[in-house]
Amino acid sequence: MAEGLETLEVGKLDPTFCEEVAAQPGGEHIRRCFACGTCVAGCPVSEVAPEYSPRKIIRQILFGMREEVLSSPLIWYCLVCYRCYARCPQNVNFTDVMRALRYLSLKGNYAPPDILAKLTDLDRELQQERATKVKSAFEAELARFAEERLKAADDAEQGAAADSTDDKTPTEPETGTETDETEEAERDNE
Repeated sequence: MAEGLETLEVGKLDPTFCEEVAAQPGGEHIRRCFACGTCVAGCPVSEVAPEYSPRKIIRQILFGMREEVLSSPLIWYCLVCYRCYARCPQNVNFTDVMRALRYLSLKGNYAPPDILAKLTDLDRELQQERATKVKSAFEAELARFAEERLKAADDAEQGAAADSTDDKTPTEPETGTETDETEEAERDNE
């Protein structure tokens, strides 16, 4: 057998698993997936955890691999950012599929009941850390950018004011054009 391929035992597959997931809110379109990989290409989790593959999880669901999917820690990796759904050409809402899998995992006793609370706490902690890092990394740069925008707006205002002042001053006739033509006409008459 080729390296990296796993053997499926037909007796362990659950043909009702896909229907159960499809019956959950957001799982309705799971059968539309044709494994193009767009979900994986846009997934921020897949960038840092290559073992996480929305495409593979959907394939496992379609094959009826209930035990493997619902007991896998990978279903808890999803950030619920909806990038996969926004990019999916088949409108498979993988984020909501992940929510359904989490629900089924808890309902089927495949995961500890307190995992959602722990995940919520972890998400909050990570968001706070991200906000702190973004603030420290960009605060000075954003302040400088805002200052430059204000200066540009002031310069534009001053330029507009100067233009309106210029519009109020009478324009002088062009020098030399009328006088030269009159002089030429007089010379021609002589």
